[in-house]
Amino acid sequence: MTYVSNPNEQPAFATFLGIKLVHVSPEKVISELVVREDLNNRYGIMHGGAVMALADNCGGTATTANLKEGQSTTTIESKTNFFAAIPIGDVARAECTPLHRGRTTMVWQTKITRGDGKLCAIVTQTQMVLERKK
Repeated sequence: MTYVSNPNEQPAFATFLGIKLVHVSPEKVISELVVREDLNNRYGIMHGGAVMALADNCGGTATTANLKEGQSTTTIESKTNFFAAIPIGDVARAECTPLHRGRTTMVWQTKITRGDGKLCAIVTQTQMVLERKK
């Protein structure tokens, strides 16, 4: 099993999707994803699950940027509101900022926009902070 504790390194699933990190700090994560045909929902737009995966990866990366040595994280809740579609060929841009950064949980809001700047989705997720077993 591969464990990725550096927020600037991405897990295999993010690489598989093609997520590109633009900015990583404890206060904000920005990433982009080119909306390819294999992310199509069958109507020529980005699949909602791909939108959610992009946001979930941002929240996990943001939490990881705030962890202490020996800690890890897992998503325990996620809610998505969809506002507009992202067409195939466009770029989804995700900007993740904290709503709460506590000792045992962190709550993140990720705004996803498309190339013309239109808001496509807002995802709010809660990450639990775990103490890694040795």
